[in-house]
Amino acid sequence: MKPIVALVGRPNVGKSTLFNRLVGERVAIVDDVPGTTRDRLFGEAEWNGRSFRVIDTGGIDPTHGGKTPLSVGSADFIDDIRQQAQAAIREADAVLFINDGESGVTEPDLEVAKILRRAQTKRADGSFFPPIFLVVNKCENEERRHQAAEFYSMGLGEPYPISAIHGTSTGDLLDALLEALPQDEEEPEDDSVKIAIVGKPNAGKSSLLNKLAGEERVIVSAIAGTTRDSIDTKIQYEGIPVTLIDTAGIRKRGKIDQGVEQYSVLRAFKSIERADVALLVIDAVEGITVQDTHIAGYILDEWKSCVVLVNKWDAIEKNNETMEEYTKRIRRELNFMDYVPILFISAKTGQRVEQALPMALRVQEERLARLSTSMLNKIIHEAQDAHPHPTHAGRALKMYYGTQVRSDPPTFLIYVNEPSLMHFTYLRYLENQIRAMHPFIGTPIRLVSKGRREE
Repeated sequence: MKPIVALVGRPNVGKSTLFNRLVGERVAIVDDVPGTTRDRLFGEAEWNGRSFRVIDTGGIDPTHGGKTPLSVGSADFIDDIRQQAQAAIREADAVLFINDGESGVTEPDLEVAKILRRAQTKRADGSFFPPIFLVVNKCENEERRHQAAEFYSMGLGEPYPISAIHGTSTGDLLDALLEALPQDEEEPEDDSVKIAIVGKPNAGKSSLLNKLAGEERVIVSAIAGTTRDSIDTKIQYEGIPVTLIDTAGIRKRGKIDQGVEQYSVLRAFKSIERADVALLVIDAVEGITVQDTHIAGYILDEWKSCVVLVNKWDAIEKNNETMEEYTKRIRRELNFMDYVPILFISAKTGQRVEQALPMALRVQEERLARLSTSMLNKIIHEAQDAHPHPTHAGRALKMYYGTQVRSDPPTFLIYVNEPSLMHFTYLRYLENQIRAMHPFIGTPIRLVSKGRREE
């Protein structure tokens, strides 16, 4: 698992700007209006050959309704700070505490620093975990960098004056950060099929887990967001070891509460990362929503296999066409995952739940399937004869041969005369031709073109 770095601090200190710089792309919304980031974003950063995950959080806002400032001792303010700080400490391997070098040390900053220090744990060697890096942003000139020395008063050690918008001194910060981060941990040997149960809150994930496991392994509640942690349940299914991973529900961006819940979402993404197959649970009563398509997108981003489970099917008034219409709607919304199987179930009554595990295991088999080189090249050449790649500026793409270089997920390497000529729509066409021969049910496949000199 990659180390996790959390960015915390009050609004408008430049957390989102630093986040965008670390992950190398404009992902977080940046605005001069305090509190623009209402949710939490994940990204992956790399420095000196090492990768780590970055979490951008909403600012800790010491105001009431955005108008009347609360006193530093206000219970609401302290509780809000404590929730965010403790959740960040609990989930992160390091914390970047962002401050504003323009405004200097403020009382809210001192309050956050106090709570962060208290939330750390002391190790046997005398060090504190997780390490907290005191980052002073908006230090665009020499005067500001000298003034950053006043942040020593916060009791968090050496301040790192930077300019997130210009990138000034961020390299020094990252060098120090890498020294403090743990090395990527090897996952313990586990030959079980890992199946993550994911979906938005209150879709019925915990009820489904209990049905699959055959006993009450987790608390089931009608209150959305009950599951905070990812919970592993080991079972045997027809002699096959299976690990079921129940996760906290993933809400739509902008709908994630500050504090503990936003970090519970992180656990859900971590569960997707270590799973083989994801069971995407959709609430049949609500229908497929934007949240569901976002979750499906995260599953695809991690190249994980997937089965869609439409839960609460018992609560739907049906006729002979209801299931077909529902399927068409899901296919339309998840058109980027048209290979996934769809099951209509009821975790409450048990309807068709017995089909979920066999389908997930079948999808896992497809994930590990391999095509022979001869079969793959037959598909490629027939596809090229039936529909040649369009020429570009008078130059034509030539495909020489292809081979499957790995499974989990299935990955195919196609040797061509010039990779830049390969259009993504043609790669999608080739993928459809491959699936026509071998469907790879529920599993994404990778197609990579590589240049090769013509003999």
